[in-house]
Amino acid sequence: MTDTLYVTGASVPDATPKPPRRRNRLTRKVPGGGLLIGAVVPVLLLGLWWLATDVTGTFSQVQLPAPQAVFSAGLGLFESGELFEHMAISLQRVLLGFAIGAVLGLALGALLGLSSIADGLLHPTVGAFRAVPSLAWVPLLLLWVGIDEDSKVILIAIGAFFPVFTAIHSALRHVDAQLVEAGRAFGFHGVRLLGTVQLPAVVPSVFSGLRLALAQAWLFLVAAELLASSEGLGFLLTESQNNGRTDRLLLAIVLLALLGKLTDTLLGLLERKALKTWA
Repeated sequence: MTDTLYVTGASVPDATPKPPRRRNRLTRKVPGGGLLIGAVVPVLLLGLWWLATDVTGTFSQVQLPAPQAVFSAGLGLFESGELFEHMAISLQRVLLGFAIGAVLGLALGALLGLSSIADGLLHPTVGAFRAVPSLAWVPLLLLWVGIDEDSKVILIAIGAFFPVFTAIHSALRHVDAQLVEAGRAFGFHGVRLLGTVQLPAVVPSVFSGLRLALAQAWLFLVAAELLASSEGLGFLLTESQNNGRTDRLLLAIVLLALLGKLTDTLLGLLERKALKTWA
C-alpha cells in the first residue's frame, strides 16, 4: 500500500511504517553484484561439465558431449539459419499463448473473486479442469483443431490460464474488507472500485501468478512441439534424439532455459514498475 491513499481528491495517510529494504553487501558495494552472485552456480556447473567430459572422460560424447561440442552445434545451426527459426517460432508461440491464457485467467479470476454467485457456480468446474494433465488435452486438440499453429497456441494458453486464474481469484477473495469499505465510502463501486482499490491491493499476487503462468507456458510449449511440430525448440529436441545428436539436444535444453529466464526477467521488471505505481 502506498504511503497515501488518494480517493476522489481526499487523502488518508498510512501510518504503517515500511521496513527498511535489505540489500546484500556485495550488491550494494559492487556494481552488478547481483549478476555476479547469480553467475556463480552456472559457472561452477559449466566447469564441472567440462571436467566430466574433456578432463576425466567420465561420460562419452554420446552420453554427455563437451561444452565446446554443444557450442559448435549451435554455431552450425546459427550459420544455416535454423537456430534463429527454431527460437523465433517457439518464442512466438509462448508469448501468444501466454497472453491469451493470462487475459482469460485475469478476467475469469476477477469475476469469480468478486462474485459469490459466479464463484459458487463455476469454481468447482474450473477446479476440475485444472486437475487435467497437460498431455491429456493434446489428442482432443489435434482432433478438433489439427496440427497447425492454433492447437499449439491453445495448449500453451491452457497452461498459462490456471496459474493466473488461481492467483487473482484467491487474492480478490482475501482483499482487506476495510479497504473495500473505505473505497465505497468515497463513492467507488463496480469497475471503478475494482480498478482503484481491489486490483492495486492484489498486484503482488497477480504478478506471482503471471510468472508462474509464464513458466507453465514454456512447459506446455515443449509438450506441444514434441508431439506435433516441424519447427521449434521442442521439435529440435525430438529430431536430435532420433538422430543421436546429443549435442543439439543439450543445446535445445540450454536455449529453453535461457529464453525462459529472459522472459521471466522482463516480466520481473514490469512487476517492479507495477508495484511502484499501484502497490
